[in-house]
Amino acid sequence: MRVRIEDHIRKQVPNGGSAMSVGRLCVRDVDVAEPNETVQVAAQRMHSRNVGTLVVLDPACMPIGLVTDRDLTTRVLAEGRDGNLVTVDEVMTQDIRAVDEDCPIEAALEAMRAGPFRRVPVVNKKGELVGLLSIDDVLDLLAEEFKTITRLLGKESPSAVSQF
Repeated sequence: MRVRIEDHIRKQVPNGGSAMSVGRLCVRDVDVAEPNETVQVAAQRMHSRNVGTLVVLDPACMPIGLVTDRDLTTRVLAEGRDGNLVTVDEVMTQDIRAVDEDCPIEAALEAMRAGPFRRVPVVNKKGELVGLLSIDDVLDLLAEEFKTITRLLGKESPSAVSQF
């Protein structure tokens, strides 16, 4: 099961600039699981979608947990449990922190650090899942920002300026 959520959103701030909000950066094509499905079904979904994390949703589409490939390894396989008998809600990480799509990236990083979590569900004002933010998403953004800074500095270097 995959939830397709609208494309990335660029929020406008009052001064006309763009806010660096979680909603702008998060992935909105999120793979999900139901708490009562077996971990075998969840593992097959992870394999077919080539993902390592599923967001577990309640009937109102609110995130109630995360299940990762590591959870399946350490809480099912390593304990010799049968994946066809164990349900997602038995092994998911339940104490998760979701972040609002309008919150700044810095606030999401604080939630990740406090967890500690590598991923946080992103929710709308109603608490419904709208995306997933990973530390890798933030690192990719920083890498792009550093590339931009490098290009700008290259244009301002003494050799570049002397060509004018």
